[in-house]
Amino acid sequence: MTEQVPAGNSDDNRMDPPLVDLPINTHDKGFYDGFSRSVTIPAKVIVSLIIMWAIFFPVSANETLVAANNTIIATFSGWYVYLVAVLMVVTLVLAIIPQSGSLRIGNPGEEPEFGFFSWFAMLFGAGIGIGMLTYSTGEPLAHWQNNPDIIRGTVEPLSQEAIGPAYLYTFLHWGLAAWGAYGLVGLAIGYVAYRRNLPLTIRSSLAPLFGKVMSGGAGHVVDVVAVVATILGVAVTMGLGVEQFVAGLYRLGMGDWLMNAEGTSSPAAIIISLVLLVGASTISALSGVGKGIKWLSNINMGLSIAMLALFAVVGAGFYGLELLGVAVFEYLRNLPQLALTLFSSDGSSVGDALVRWQLDWSVFYWAWWIAFAPFVGMFIARISRGRTVREYVFGVLLVPSLMCFVWMTLVGGTAIDLELSGVANGAIVGAPMSDQLYATLAVLLSPGVAWVVSGLVVILLMTYLITSADSAILIVNTINGAGETDGQRRRHILFWGAALAFMVGSMLIIGGIDAIRITMIIGALPFSVVVALMAISIVKAVIFDIIRTRQGVPCTAEACEDWDPAQ
Repeated sequence: MTEQVPAGNSDDNRMDPPLVDLPINTHDKGFYDGFSRSVTIPAKVIVSLIIMWAIFFPVSANETLVAANNTIIATFSGWYVYLVAVLMVVTLVLAIIPQSGSLRIGNPGEEPEFGFFSWFAMLFGAGIGIGMLTYSTGEPLAHWQNNPDIIRGTVEPLSQEAIGPAYLYTFLHWGLAAWGAYGLVGLAIGYVAYRRNLPLTIRSSLAPLFGKVMSGGAGHVVDVVAVVATILGVAVTMGLGVEQFVAGLYRLGMGDWLMNAEGTSSPAAIIISLVLLVGASTISALSGVGKGIKWLSNINMGLSIAMLALFAVVGAGFYGLELLGVAVFEYLRNLPQLALTLFSSDGSSVGDALVRWQLDWSVFYWAWWIAFAPFVGMFIARISRGRTVREYVFGVLLVPSLMCFVWMTLVGGTAIDLELSGVANGAIVGAPMSDQLYATLAVLLSPGVAWVVSGLVVILLMTYLITSADSAILIVNTINGAGETDGQRRRHILFWGAALAFMVGSMLIIGGIDAIRITMIIGALPFSVVVALMAISIVKAVIFDIIRTRQGVPCTAEACEDWDPAQ
């Protein structure tokens, strides 16, 4: 049943306790023992069909994807822009209001499973680590050359005046918007799973709205959509990482065979890299969250801090910190306006260019974050039990956002400073995005030192790729297993590891990273509807729990066991 206030005039005219039982049928023997076949089989079929389509009909697949993307992203651009704005607001409001912020994701007094450092390391590594290595130079440099202010003609590209707008839009894409989407999904799942003892899966987050209906076909559809969106969202991240991984190996002198004539990764390099990376991630996934993923995440954090320290000391450290302070202030000051801005064409070349820029950047990012949200949200929920809503939101939204900003200003600021001063002489700006970090190191450091540091970047990138892939595999298996996080069934882990590798490899080979991006945008659309419902659901769940507390009605599964309605 859905949550409601019963009618009546007696003293027992109180709210019902929350739904604390959401049975999901799972198979009890054979290959799918412990798994929901109604979710697992359709998800496997859909992903497999996409892979086979890309492999056996590459031309048709590429043409169809481009046509579908042009239609979807133009038609639903406003939906993505306003949805992400709402997610940011809802998540922050739930943390700020005292009554909701003090509620715990779990039973009252329950302690967090992971310490703060490991918690932060895992959520950061799974959520955005790979993007930092690709976009820390790539995005500020891209917006330094072209952004809405440049399109309008108010500033010149590659000028000192263009740096401010470049970071304003960079922060817009990598700040509270991304983590608001992740945080909302994770909170909606974790809140009901750990307070109400519901399965740790996407459908549970909608139980406050739809009740036990989510046990049946509607719940199966929600979980299938989440699995497909997860695979497609992670494929984008893996694709970016593989491109940069191969570029790093090429910089290290591992052979000309790694790159093709167009300067992108060769098919052989893509295949070998995926076998290495996804193979390692599958092994890590088999060891579970508390072992492989936790230790790899801690390694990621250590190497990331060392990399930032390097740029702070030998790069444009003071310039980067100055950029950070100014850009954060401008970002927070302009965030309400930027988050709600939707460009529309007025028939002029400037209007058309603004619309094209927003579709290529902001709308793409909003779709990416939403497609990535079931994976990151589920993973954050998995590691956040025992934290209060306020601690959760501030930890998930503010700390990683600030970490992204520091990366962008220290690393990207160093690249911009080298170009502005004339030292780089176009070597960084002119490099492909996947190679710009290595190009920055090559200009900044002596050849021998640059080679060593580039090797460390390749190692860091490899650990981030492995962490993201193995986390995604475990999350997909958890959804397919009706929220079961133990005994992940090795054969299914192997399937999803192989599926992820084939998805990334096939799309990179037929159309490069653009093919993966387009596929992800299409896959994100149905899940965006689920995310909107999740926002409504978590607000309803929190409000009703506050009312229950005031009425003396239990609002956790543990409290419901000992509750006597006659009291």
